Amino acid sequence: MAYVRFLLLVLCLAVGMTGCSWWSSPAANSNSDVAPAADNPAAKIADANEALTEGSRLLEESDIEAAILYLERAVELNPDLGEAYFKLGIAYGLQQLQAVQAGIELEPATGEDGKPRKSSSERAFEKAIEAYKKWVKDNPKDDVAFYNLGRAYAKLMKDEEAEDAFKKAVAIKPDDPEYQMELGAIRIKLANYAEAIAPLKKAIELDAENVRAEELLEEAEAGRRRVEYVSPKGNTNTASNTASNTAANSAGTDGGGANTAPKPPAANAAKTQPPANRPASQPTPNRSPARPANRSN
Repeated sequence: MAYVRFLLLVLCLAVGMTGCSWWSSPAANSNSDVAPAADNPAAKIADANEALTEGSRLLEESDIEAAILYLERAVELNPDLGEAYFKLGIAYGLQQLQAVQAGIELEPATGEDGKPRKSSSERAFEKAIEAYKKWVKDNPKDDVAFYNLGRAYAKLMKDEEAEDAFKKAVAIKPDDPEYQMELGAIRIKLANYAEAIAPLKKAIELDAENVRAEELLEEAEAGRRRVEYVSPKGNTNTASNTASNTAANSAGTDGGGANTAPKPPAANAAKTQPPANRPASQPTPNRSPARPANRSN
């Protein structure tokens, strides 16, 4: 085994791939085991929220490999930690993107049976959904959990489920401009342009400097005009609009909104975990008291 590792290292150096972290890091391959404690600093952490905090910091700093180790440790310590799974989904996705750009295959697209295989990112978002659903069942007034549940659904292109979760977040806390904006954004993806206008106007009313909400509102109004031109009765669910939005979804738009370019890790991070007085075993996030006026996904 040592000889094989040596040959691989030589090969890496020969092609100029500094560090070869794509091969040496267990986090780089979803099928590999967790790194030994001696090579994995995250293994020393015994608190799930502490591992989540460190993993989130590393993700914001674009240290993807290290972030994955800490986030994996967080869900190992607490399998119900929805935010950790959500951020793992983002981290795995970024890792896969980097591998594709480098011409490296981290995960096979199909399984041994030849059928399409879910990526590590997709599986992590599914776990996030499970954790958030479990939490909101017992905490039906937690607006932040519903918001993050909606974002997890949106990452998997389950837009109808995402809309339902965003609607519940808005119903609980209608004065949050981000909730209103994301509800409008997901309705644009569903080609429900007329229904998207009200929450987007509300988002701008609550946050006059929300540039993204203004752009989405223009898009919703333009979509409504197109629909009304084709169908005088204003049917927003025409086949042509549904097809155009489906194409936009498959083109790689960000799951948290409609027709937006991919955001950096910090922008995609879920809202933060509960305050210290909440049980660490629960997946509910707690949002930072101070947020920028214009927040992206």
